[in-house]
Amino acid sequence: MQEYKSPYTVTERKIVKWCRYNARLDTYGRGCAHNCNYCYARHLLDFRGNWKPFEPAVADLATIHNAISDIKPGSVVKMGGMTDCFQPVEGKYHRTLETIKMLNDKKIHYLIVTKSATCCFPEYLDVYDPELAHFQISVTATDDYRGNKYETASPQSERIRAIETLQRLGFDTTLRLSPYIPQFVDTDTIKNIDCEKILIEFLKVNPHVMRCFDIDYYEYTEKFGGHLNLPLDRKIELAERFNGFKEHNVGEFVYSHYLYFRDNYNTNPFDCCNLRGITYSDYPEIDQDDRNQFTIFDYLESKEREQ
Repeated sequence: MQEYKSPYTVTERKIVKWCRYNARLDTYGRGCAHNCNYCYARHLLDFRGNWKPFEPAVADLATIHNAISDIKPGSVVKMGGMTDCFQPVEGKYHRTLETIKMLNDKKIHYLIVTKSATCCFPEYLDVYDPELAHFQISVTATDDYRGNKYETASPQSERIRAIETLQRLGFDTTLRLSPYIPQFVDTDTIKNIDCEKILIEFLKVNPHVMRCFDIDYYEYTEKFGGHLNLPLDRKIELAERFNGFKEHNVGEFVYSHYLYFRDNYNTNPFDCCNLRGITYSDYPEIDQDDRNQFTIFDYLESKEREQ
């Protein structure tokens, strides 16, 4: 077993720009059995031979404990930034389960981003603190067969059941439609999911992503940050399909699009993730330089070299 030596990372604000939550806690690294073919981490590490989907590096619990010892109570850490913290290896090592217990003791909020229904297993439901736990479960298609073509995480239908289970139990739960590819999503199926909150993140296209999906990319015409993106008017049209959710937000990569959705669509304009119990009264500060086009890959690559 290889040790993942830097499970806790605070990304530079100039990279994540208007994202509120730049503290990342990964219990596993350098590989993820979900092996999504469009994953930026896989693309980043695979060509150097550092992507081990079935033998991911495992963080040491003592290292995690030391890493979070200085985090202030009430802070938020994101779990599942570079790899899924509920990938199958969790069944053997339980690093995520034990980390959640530590975060509970420290009264630190944890934002779990996952494509795994494992997060609803009884041993986890028993330890989540409803005041600290926040869930974003990603759905990328409404058909299990299509979804299995490009990722090997829990089937889409199982993720939907997990969303509804967490919602029913009263946890802060968000249906994360990410990446949102309209050709893969039946709108009515999404609208009928029993969940109060939705977060929409549109597909960003680069040469690697373009090889991943059997779709026509002719609509992706707006260049920003080394990617092709849907134009704003098309995004607005697609987002409005989901206005029926009690709370709806769009998480945006393109700066001008972020401003539009912040001011005209998002239920919570101060926080794209719209976490329950976390209140802001102003917008994230964005310097002029941060509004320019950028790519996150150089930064992530430098972080991985530290491992």
